Amino acid sequence: MKISVDTGKCVSSGQCVLLAPETFDQNEEDGTVVLLAEEPPAGERDAARQAELTCPAAAIRLAEA
Repeated sequence: MKISVDTGKCVSSGQCVLLAPETFDQNEEDGTVVLLAEEPPAGERDAARQAELTCPAAAIRLAEA
């Protein structure tokens, strides 16, 4: 699984960080998403999928490798 984020679309809601804190963080200056792991660990994949579905701006994209 590969993750990509579009910081230009991000509205800084922070849902991704709450759902998958090992994969996502927020920029301290503007709150936009920061991708910590382009390929999340196996135990974090379901949370990353949920973050993609929950993102109000559709700024997170997951693709199966």
